[in-house]
Amino acid sequence: MNEMVTMDLSDVDKRVGTEIGGGQIREPLTSSDLRRWVMAMDYPNPVHWDPRFAAHSQFGGLVAPQSIAVCMDYGHGCAPACVGYIKDSHLIFGGEEWWYYGARIRPGDHLTQKRRFHDYKVTDTKFAGPTMFSRGDTLHYKQDGSLVAKARSTAIRYLKEEAEKRGMYDSMLGELKRWSDAELEQVDAVRHNWLMAYREGVSPRWEDVSVGDKLVRRVIGPHTKATFATEYRAFMFNIWGSMDWVAPAGVDDPWVNQDPGWADGFGFDEEGALIDPRKRDGLYLGPSRGHVDDQKAGEVGMSRAYGYGATMQAWATDYIAYWAGNDGMVRWIKSDFRGPAFEGDVTYFDAEVVEKRDVTEWGAPLVRVQLTLSNQDGMVLVKSVADVELPLV
Repeated sequence: MNEMVTMDLSDVDKRVGTEIGGGQIREPLTSSDLRRWVMAMDYPNPVHWDPRFAAHSQFGGLVAPQSIAVCMDYGHGCAPACVGYIKDSHLIFGGEEWWYYGARIRPGDHLTQKRRFHDYKVTDTKFAGPTMFSRGDTLHYKQDGSLVAKARSTAIRYLKEEAEKRGMYDSMLGELKRWSDAELEQVDAVRHNWLMAYREGVSPRWEDVSVGDKLVRRVIGPHTKATFATEYRAFMFNIWGSMDWVAPAGVDDPWVNQDPGWADGFGFDEEGALIDPRKRDGLYLGPSRGHVDDQKAGEVGMSRAYGYGATMQAWATDYIAYWAGNDGMVRWIKSDFRGPAFEGDVTYFDAEVVEKRDVTEWGAPLVRVQLTLSNQDGMVLVKSVADVELPLV
């Protein structure tokens, strides 16, 4: 008879519903931070990186994409969903939900965050047996106090040994795909067609959009360890000395930078990092190292190098915002992550307008868009739904 596998959640239960701390970026966003972000996200909208183009837009200069909020946060935005010690555990992203309140971010802006551990549930999964789906909320504020966005992240926390033993992805993935020149030309053609489709930033008018309209297809990839490392390096908190640890006022025993129980080989050396910051650099140590290390990926049940959940959410938001143009805005987007972008794969984006509402909670007409991210074999990675505000006249 097999021994029942359980997770000790005694340190988690007492923290549900509480405010938490975490990392806080010290300096404002720079133009180089912004360019590094859109470069890593493979998002070539020129208002985000080309000062001459941006100067002639309605923005009058460089402006950040809506996805920049997670770049200016700590821990890829999932800190409030990873709360409490669970021995020998690991974490992957399960999904994100974002609300955007209208503020644009530009170089020189500085964001601060308030975070709260919302809730969790535990279910039995094929991937890792007992698996926690935990949710946390982050409010993002500009330096003038205006609310930029709210994010609700879902973390999937599981026992590393159980996921490694089951090896679910070992049989699913097959061999690393090798792309022919002809295949790569087709991928590049899809990418270029999308790049040119919305480059001028002209927003579709709400009246001119119809249910059933399809957005121009996008593709990212092939994904490599180099692209994963580029994505990781674009998050501002990964820069040496870029953040402080902060705690919420008036909270007893706040969760700030305690050990969540990472399995051996996946933790940081926080004390050592005060002398050698590489000791908390996620491309060398810590829970992120499996993204660029096949062996470590296999140890946490992922089989080979794989991409970031926060990156997939940024891709989805940027894709829809590019279609919405300079006068449009993604007001709400909810994404469920079904699987990661693995090394060797490409990711296709396909979206359709599914609803129009002229009376909404935002006080403006909205268009609803459904989006699917899938790989070259049709495996679904992400399912998203978004409400988009478009100009009326």
